[in-house]
Amino acid sequence: MKILVTGGAGFIGSHVVDVLIENGYEVVVVDDLSTGRRSNLNPAATFYQVDIRSPQLAEIFKKEQPQVVDHHAAQMDVRRSVEDPLFDADVNILGSIKLIELARKHNVERFIYISTGGAVYGEPEYLPCDEAHPINPICPYGASKHTVEHYLYMYQELYDLNYVVLRYPNVYGPRQDPHGEAGVVAIFTGQMLGGDPVVINGDGEQERDFVYVGDCARANLLALTTENSNTIFNLGYGKGTTINEIYTNLKNITGYELSTKHGPAKVGETRRIFLEASKAERELDWKPTVGLESGLSETVEYFRQTEG
Repeated sequence: MKILVTGGAGFIGSHVVDVLIENGYEVVVVDDLSTGRRSNLNPAATFYQVDIRSPQLAEIFKKEQPQVVDHHAAQMDVRRSVEDPLFDADVNILGSIKLIELARKHNVERFIYISTGGAVYGEPEYLPCDEAHPINPICPYGASKHTVEHYLYMYQELYDLNYVVLRYPNVYGPRQDPHGEAGVVAIFTGQMLGGDPVVINGDGEQERDFVYVGDCARANLLALTTENSNTIFNLGYGKGTTINEIYTNLKNITGYELSTKHGPAKVGETRRIFLEASKAERELDWKPTVGLESGLSETVEYFRQTEG
């Protein structure tokens, strides 16, 4: 089976590509390398350096004829989505619709779409958030990612396009970019290993559901073959970890000795969010297996080896 993975040179997408190839699938990667890296690419994958909004995408579908699309490519910076909502919508909504339309035209058997459990729900009415929780995003990123879920439902109704939506938690692990707008684990790790000051946005008591990247990659593998399709799955531990706890864990692992500083809180950021993932355990046979301390240690070791 041939699978087209958008964003397959990125942090999470590249891990998904590795898992797919390890399990015998043929993989085609489409990535414009705006945030992805060539060094993340699996040499066994066919690679096209193309933006998902480009007319070239149609040529790739025509040539490769993938049976499955796994869509990771996105504008995923919350702060940029607030500052430039038109760009966010152009990439995340219009780019995704173009991809879905090509999937329909080329009779793709299944469309796996990566959404965000951390941003679609907004400030939770209850915790942990399950898939039935009201959708009230407080940033354009959350709104744009959720919009595409509606398009997939509609395309399934109109054209019988089979799909699975995975709403990711806060994903961390090897290959996450420690520079610029990246996840807090990668940023803190890069700063600590470099002996630089660490700045915590706000008071650090924000809570997130942190899941190791390998566990999320495995969910994509399970989404390929599950009979429980045309539905949405939260991924997560179902419990929150504060940013201060992440800081303390990483400080102990890295031996960081400087004192921390606090900066202003991010605009558009949810205060507390963690996800109920019992549906994924029940219907997808998925649950996270890598504990936080172990995952953070793996991440730090990766950065010591590759970013130092």
